Amino acid sequence: MVMLSPHELKKLLKRYGVEVEELRGVEKAEFLLGSKKIVVLSPQVVLLKARGQVIYQVIGSDVREESTIPSTSEPGTPISEDDLRFIMEHAGVSREKALEALLKAKGDIARAMLILRGELNE
Repeated sequence: MVMLSPHELKKLLKRYGVEVEELRGVEKAEFLLGSKKIVVLSPQVVLLKARGQVIYQVIGSDVREESTIPSTSEPGTPISEDDLRFIMEHAGVSREKALEALLKAKGDIARAMLILRGELNE
């Protein structure tokens, strides 16, 4: 495999119609993936433009995963991913509606189902 310097690589990509631009001063990059968030702190970000498409290349070693599921107002009553999936499947609702019902029901699955069916006002 031939090793190219960054300058040579940039020149080669330009020849094939790919513009390369480094974004400076990026403090963090976040990726939201359903129930989790990936955070890259102090990343190197390179922007590649070709044929009307834009590609962001994020490179970093300080990577963290965080949950995007908020905890309930009651300490010690977290909402589990399994409970969320169960409510979504059995009630046929979106993730947001399932989460809202579980939070209102303080994590009680049966109460959350009743709330979603309109049989229990909270």
